[in-house]
Amino acid sequence: MPAYPRTRMRRNRRTAWSRALVRENVLTVDDLIWPCFVHAGAHSQDVPSMPGVARLSLTDLVENVVAARDLGIPAVAIFPVLDASLKTLDGERAWDPDNLICQAVRRVKAAAPDIGVICDVALDPFTSHGQDGIVRDGIILNDETVVALQKQAVVQAQAGCDVIAPSDMMDGRIGAVRDALDAAKLPDTQILSYAAKYASAFYGPFRDAVGSKAALGAADKRTYQQDPGNSDEALREVALDLEEGADMVMVKPGMPYLDVLRRVKDRFAVPTMVYQVSGEYAMLHAAAQNGWLDRDSVMLESLMAFKRAGADGILTYAALDVARRLRAG
Repeated sequence: MPAYPRTRMRRNRRTAWSRALVRENVLTVDDLIWPCFVHAGAHSQDVPSMPGVARLSLTDLVENVVAARDLGIPAVAIFPVLDASLKTLDGERAWDPDNLICQAVRRVKAAAPDIGVICDVALDPFTSHGQDGIVRDGIILNDETVVALQKQAVVQAQAGCDVIAPSDMMDGRIGAVRDALDAAKLPDTQILSYAAKYASAFYGPFRDAVGSKAALGAADKRTYQQDPGNSDEALREVALDLEEGADMVMVKPGMPYLDVLRRVKDRFAVPTMVYQVSGEYAMLHAAAQNGWLDRDSVMLESLMAFKRAGADGILTYAALDVARRLRAG
């Protein structure tokens, strides 16, 4: 009589070498993108709601980007933190060629020309009301905002940004930004579209970090960011952005939208990024600080979930720590 059971799934799990041999997905340093914050102050400032994350001075930013490069991280995404006195209703400093983000990009590319630099294209770091677009009579104006985004994208690319990442969710902005970059003789600048960006409650710590939370107040972004109940709509958004010239697309947030990530990758088979947003990061760290979870283990497990769901690249604030752990084996 044959032994019962003949098929034993545990055989392949019995040893470390066998588990490694049959592993379906692998997380590597090549999968990581490090989002970081820069401010104009002489010293870095910790972000209380994001343990281990700081608003970096320009000097510290460059030092940390060089460290990221040396760890093998392929790209960083830089977000500016402006003093409230510099913010205006229309966010004009977004397209000032000597603004904080352009200064940061120039310094980073001078020190580490071989690391990719991604720049967010949206007005919320620059507006006094905290919205991603130009507001008139309480309405976020789509087409006027798109014109502003074109100018913002061009000055960032001229400063040396490799990847322009529109995160504003205005209609038609990908094609308009592509046209503006091409007209400025910047045809090789890539576009990473925040194509499926949801009106999420997980963005809170990020808004703390860039100072847009207080400006936004009780307002929200539901007239342009996606409804969390929709996933078919995400596929339409991605399709439109690809038709308009996006080179890569992103799903944001990450963990609550793994189903959307999987659908996007399966449908379009294009380079697809995912953002482990500030609330996800903060949630894991808070639980670890309380001794409820092992920080490194749950972070690696959460990033593996993104890989398993189809992500080609992962934006995570833990990128440097994860890269060090992966290199250490």
